[in-house]
Amino acid sequence: MSKAYRVGILGATGAVGNELLELLESRNFPLADLKLLASERSVGKNLPFKGENIAIEAVNENSFKNIDILLASAGSSTSKAWAHKAVDAGAVVIDNSSAFRMNPEVPLIVPEVNPDAAANHKGIIANPNCTTILMAVAIYPLHKIKKIQRIVAATYQSASGAGAKAMAEVQAQASAILAGKKPPTEVFPYPLAFNLFPHNTPLNDMGYCEEEMKMVNETQKIFGTQNIRITATCVRVPVLRAHSEAINLEFAEPFSANEAREILKKAPGVKVVEDWQANYFPMPIDATGRDEVLVGRIRQDISHACGLELWLCGDQIRKGAALNAIQIAELLVEKNIVKPANALVSR
Repeated sequence: MSKAYRVGILGATGAVGNELLELLESRNFPLADLKLLASERSVGKNLPFKGENIAIEAVNENSFKNIDILLASAGSSTSKAWAHKAVDAGAVVIDNSSAFRMNPEVPLIVPEVNPDAAANHKGIIANPNCTTILMAVAIYPLHKIKKIQRIVAATYQSASGAGAKAMAEVQAQASAILAGKKPPTEVFPYPLAFNLFPHNTPLNDMGYCEEEMKMVNETQKIFGTQNIRITATCVRVPVLRAHSEAINLEFAEPFSANEAREILKKAPGVKVVEDWQANYFPMPIDATGRDEVLVGRIRQDISHACGLELWLCGDQIRKGAALNAIQIAELLVEKNIVKPANALVSR
């Protein structure tokens, strides 16, 4: 006999929702039932799963009955409207939005970094921002050996970070520009095709955008320390899928690049990609569709005796969102964190 769980996906028709479906199937998650939830405009549509077509249901007050785990990926406002209702109905919510990440009562989880914190949930577990997840997976194995004192990050973020419509818009922009026409800008404020611009989230009084502050605040929460000084510059780049990051790490003592490389070769969720003779290192095109965070160009910082530089690429929709959420759900099952009263037993 084994436990099987009733799972709901809120935001099932989005890019992350589709990836969640694929991962539930490919990773053979122990399902007793699957409910797909979205807005009214998606009613009547079906999504394929394990050879069947599952109908999309409009989310409402009664949607969360008989759901053990709700994977929410429909945006912050939607999560704020429905997450607590799902918890009240008995579900554990794994939320992919920014709605609850910095709530001190909500664990913020990257399974390769702080899995034990998931047990402290009060009904909601938050999935971190995509850039934070990718960076955390790559640098935490080093932090465990020698504490990181300072992080300087620069991100190169693909259109996928803004969703499926943004990806389609970049493709339309490229076609328009090549045809000598004005590119459409409905999702992004400026053309992204053949262009780049600083991340378009709101700026604070210090001149940092919301995306940059997510990396600062979320990393400190996940690592469980306020002692790491962090600064970031986030940039939108004309790539369809998978984010890239240039990371500078400062330690209290020297950390050799060779030692760091050997640690990362053994780290969970990481794949070291380096061919120095061919000048071949991680690229978004290689990271697309991959579960691992690709890390390379690991080298000493020539400006600081205790500094290391590294470059990474990771699939924003996969490990940066859907896969991390599924891994949290798997963690709940493995550690019996889902309330036994909510678990169905199947033969």
